[in-house]
Amino acid sequence: MTSTSTTQTVRDIALQQPTSIRVFEQYGIDYCCGGRKPLAEACAASNLEVDAVLAALELAANGPAPAAADWSQSSLEALSGHIVATHHAYVRRELPRLTLLAQKVVNRHGDTHAEVPVIQTTLAQLDDELTHHFAKEEAVLFPYIAELERSIVAGSAKPHSCFGTVSNPIAMMTEEHDAAGALLAEIRQLSHHFTPPIGACPTYHAFYDGLKEFEQDLHQHIHLENNILFPRAINLEATTTNTNA
Repeated sequence: MTSTSTTQTVRDIALQQPTSIRVFEQYGIDYCCGGRKPLAEACAASNLEVDAVLAALELAANGPAPAAADWSQSSLEALSGHIVATHHAYVRRELPRLTLLAQKVVNRHGDTHAEVPVIQTTLAQLDDELTHHFAKEEAVLFPYIAELERSIVAGSAKPHSCFGTVSNPIAMMTEEHDAAGALLAEIRQLSHHFTPPIGACPTYHAFYDGLKEFEQDLHQHIHLENNILFPRAINLEATTTNTNA
């Protein structure tokens, strides 16, 4: 039996019970950027029956599930490498496809469905923001975290940085995650939770299905950074500072 409580934050449930992530995705509950809300509050905000969500969480916890990597125990370099190879690569592969689908849907249905051009514009903004975001993580933050970790293993001095404590760029990256999450939430609302209109063409369905999958991947992506990588990097740096004091 699961001991999940409605007073636990969604973020903590996702960390303690990895099988909960699929449940949160099913119900549209944000477990990354907005994951600091208690479960009861998150359910109320989305007009969800909290007992139904608890039942789904219990079923997921007690049912068979594929083994998931425990990134809380891996090296930070391995985790950041996984994020780049899996999630950054997915975004770079998927956004051009979604952009093309958006243009096709706007060309055919933009005159009768006013929300579609707005979704296209919002998606373009998300593309621009994520492109710059990934560049900063891959060129500066992730290499620093890996070097910091290696310095601990080698017993050497903490690496030099141009940003002071690692908390500074992490705070910026977290703010950008919140912004990306807000843009996706706007797309979800505009698309009526990724539900194409009755009689929509296959391209329309493919576009909305792709957006839904994209949202799920980005939530998993941000969860790994906000809830695992970033807190561990901050704690690691603090340990290094205390050791060198």
